[in-house]
Formats: sequence, structure tokens, C-alpha cells
Amino acid sequence: MFDFMQIGRWIAIIGLAITVTGSLIYLAGKFGGLSTLPGTIKFEGSGFSCVFPLLGSVILSIILTVVLNVLARLVK
Repeated sequence: MFDFMQIGRWIAIIGLAITVTGSLIYLAGKFGGLSTLPGTIKFEGSGFSCVFPLLGSVILSIILTVVLNVLARLVK
């Protein structure tokens, strides 16, 4: 009924993608993060601050799109 090898392969690929993404986010936070790039909007008020990393979001989206497309082609 179920192909357990295929399910196991998908779980391994998803786990690897989560690990790589987590490592990249950890390293980005350690070396300044996405909030230091140009294009970041910062709001600071009394008792709160809010950061919108617009350029960082675009860069992260492009990187994830490329990585997921490469993984999809490898799986096929």
C-alpha cells in the first residue's frame, strides 16, 4: 500500500533541508543577521522596537527557491 522507502527518502530530504536552513539562520544571526542589510525598516518607540528586513527577505526567498528547485530535480 505505502512505499516506505519513498516516504523515508522524503523525510530524510525534508530533515536535511530543515537542518541546512536552521544552520544558515543561526550563522546569519551570529554574524550580524538580516537586520544590518540596506533596505531594513526599523521602528522604535517607547518600550518596543520592530524590524522589517525587506532586502533580507528577498535574498532568503531567492536562496530557498534555488535550493528547493535543486532538491526537486535531484529527487526526480
